[in-house]
Amino acid sequence: MSTTEKKEELFPTIGKVADQADQIVVDEEKPTTVAEDDDERVVTEIESLCMKCHEKGTTRLLLTSIPFFREIVVMSFRCEHCGTQNNEIQAAGEIKQEGMAYTTRILDRSDLDRQIVRSPTCEIEIPEFELTLPPTSRGQLTTVEGLIRDIVADLSMDQPLRKIQDPNGYQMIQSLIDKFKEILGDHEDDDEAGEPVGDVKKTAEKDIPMPPFTVKLDDPAGNSFIEFIGSMSDPKWSQRTYHRTLEQNIALGLVNQEELEENKTLDAPKVANPDAISSENAPVGEDEILVFPGICSSCGHPIETNMKKVNIPYFKDILIMSTNCDRCGYRDNEVKSGAAISEKGKRITLKVEDREDLSRDILKSETAGLTIPEIDLVLTHGTLGGRFTTLEGILDQVYDELAEKVFMSGDSSKAEDKVSFETFLENLRQIKNAEHPFTIILDDPLANSYVQNLYAPDSDPNMTIESYERTWEQNEELGLNDIKVEGYEEDAGARSEGKETAVETAS
Repeated sequence: MSTTEKKEELFPTIGKVADQADQIVVDEEKPTTVAEDDDERVVTEIESLCMKCHEKGTTRLLLTSIPFFREIVVMSFRCEHCGTQNNEIQAAGEIKQEGMAYTTRILDRSDLDRQIVRSPTCEIEIPEFELTLPPTSRGQLTTVEGLIRDIVADLSMDQPLRKIQDPNGYQMIQSLIDKFKEILGDHEDDDEAGEPVGDVKKTAEKDIPMPPFTVKLDDPAGNSFIEFIGSMSDPKWSQRTYHRTLEQNIALGLVNQEELEENKTLDAPKVANPDAISSENAPVGEDEILVFPGICSSCGHPIETNMKKVNIPYFKDILIMSTNCDRCGYRDNEVKSGAAISEKGKRITLKVEDREDLSRDILKSETAGLTIPEIDLVLTHGTLGGRFTTLEGILDQVYDELAEKVFMSGDSSKAEDKVSFETFLENLRQIKNAEHPFTIILDDPLANSYVQNLYAPDSDPNMTIESYERTWEQNEELGLNDIKVEGYEEDAGARSEGKETAVETAS
């Protein structure tokens, strides 16, 4: 039996688990032995200590997988003596090499059905209400509506006591609870006794106004997710990856702080081939590899980052940086521009007609966005970071990321959304195999991206390159509005003279 087959048996999908449970119910009329009953059981039961009454309770473990997402462990505890119950989920997959950050705008009630996978290391923020939920001790599989109901329940727990002991704190928390109840619409369905009246409607189906708000998920472990609607071109949804900080790696248990204190002494930067340098002020040559010491972001041990200057024909110089940790196996490759910032942005449009076009080299900088209009695929600026690969390589990476991280199951999922996403994945698979022609658009405000011209130095009939003026918003996002490379000495002198004049006037 292969490793993949064992993994599928250990973590069956939710649908297979449900079918297996239904089959067991049908066969319960037959007499079975204890051994047969153990083999057929879909959950594992463990006798556990109840922390409330200190009697023996039962913990049930279900190893399953969420389709298109990852393997999880669903745990349920119940004490028959005092009635204590607890449910939680934990990720059974590995900690990702990068952290994940998701931002979703909740503009109408249908967005309340978006599913959320929250790992114990995930921090959730709702900026409009100045509310931040820190990492918890247990994971959670819920929806946006379920998250808000949990917040209301937690905040309302001590309100009667707080009303007497801390009236100011009571008023502040109560105003926040009222805002969330306005989103849920419960105040219109509940009577004075708190009992529902009339027809009980799902929150997403209520026809009453709802204030818009934003939900942000930040998980250094990369094991959290919030659902998008339709495809990644969902305008209300965005995803961003980032490198974890040293403090985050220590909190995740990936770095031993005691060993880190011993390894803080770093050597000065060195050169792999020092004979290639003629003098200290000589420019970096193309045959020269610079080596920079640093700390591995995964295990915290000393590593070296290699940097090399590469000239791309008919384009510009770039810097390729590669990091490889021999201790934990962490690898990272990044591409930076080695030239000045361009005055204009660049938009490259390539019409891919056959598999030969998939072998084109492509440099996607960390500021570039990628779009395939035929399948509504939109990668915002910064997604996947800087990459120097082939067109086939970058499409494979996008497909693997989507097939691994996205799920379409649960009580709030819609059948048409599931079918739509499966169709989207199938179209993306056909695109990356060049089964039919498609168009790829690479938009880079800094003009640091490149697609290989197979007809160079002549123009490529399948590729269009256009330059455009950056907007003020793009310059502001890139930090270019505050950069001044000419006449800054005069501004510095004027500021110093102004300070001297102000001092004399004050004296």
